[in-house]
Amino acid sequence: MSDHLSAAHQGASAPVSRRAFLKAVSAGAALAAGCRRAPYVASDFVIPRTSLVALLAAPDYQRDLTDVIVRGLQAIGAPSAVGRRVLLKPNIVEHERGTAINTHPAVIGAAAQAFLRAGAREVIVAEGAGHRRDTEYLLQATGLLDVLTALRIPFVDLNLDDVRDVRLKSWFTGLQSIHLPVQLLRSDLVVSLPKLKTHHWAGMTCAMKNLFGTVPGAVYGWPKNILHWHGIDNSIVDLTATVRPSLAIVDAVVGMEGDGPIMGKPRTTGFIAIGQDPVAVDATCARAIGIEPRRLGYLDEAARFLGNLDERRIEHRGERPDRFRFQFDLIESKRDLRSSGG
Repeated sequence: MSDHLSAAHQGASAPVSRRAFLKAVSAGAALAAGCRRAPYVASDFVIPRTSLVALLAAPDYQRDLTDVIVRGLQAIGAPSAVGRRVLLKPNIVEHERGTAINTHPAVIGAAAQAFLRAGAREVIVAEGAGHRRDTEYLLQATGLLDVLTALRIPFVDLNLDDVRDVRLKSWFTGLQSIHLPVQLLRSDLVVSLPKLKTHHWAGMTCAMKNLFGTVPGAVYGWPKNILHWHGIDNSIVDLTATVRPSLAIVDAVVGMEGDGPIMGKPRTTGFIAIGQDPVAVDATCARAIGIEPRRLGYLDEAARFLGNLDERRIEHRGERPDRFRFQFDLIESKRDLRSSGG
């Protein structure tokens, strides 16, 4: 060891080749990586050998979407809803006429009816909007209030619900726990019900990013400041690992391209995607709009322990994926997300 120390102190009289230097640096990095604690407990998670994702044609919102969703749930062998309390978490952000910002009320209503038909004891719709604080205005302006009133489905504002401190199941944000709404925690089945959109920071918002709305604004502010401070990709993974939604039902009847999730343009895509593995659902939807899933930071990380991203481990039911292939417009800073065929 003393020989190595004396050589190091001799400086120019004992030069180190570039190859030797790079080899030493690489070895040190590998050692550090090997010692670094993973930001999750691997034994807490099991990735299925194969993930089922159903793609169902839905050309417009005037169709019988309840039947579409029922067929999709059956196709993937969805967990039983009999006697269970089901929480539907749509994406409701802002209202601008002629846009595709929010999960459409027709899809929300159809999902509620599908679970009631399946024997659910109770179905509630719950959201904690991250942009506009006036939830009553959003419910009325979007037409969702009329749908829920007709079906006698209650709405819970997750921004204002009572909360409980919950230990996170992964720690990419560096946080150990987070306050989550009691109504979310009391539900037997949590269903992420997003709108398929591009996103100017995350690249895409779908089943996983939609869980931002479960974080209460009354505790963490608008637009959920804690999630932005600790990194959006990190927060998406931690929330998905902790909330562990039972199902995802994606409103991709009309999506949003360009400067989403609010300022983009509507783009008809004509399908609904359903699955139990949110990673597989998001990967499938990313491919549908011309994004390579591994180029989305949160998806690439989540594929290590939360679900399947590799298309060879995703079994599609219903329509073939190649029926729904688009090239969504992306803002300039996100154009490197395009798949190789884009």
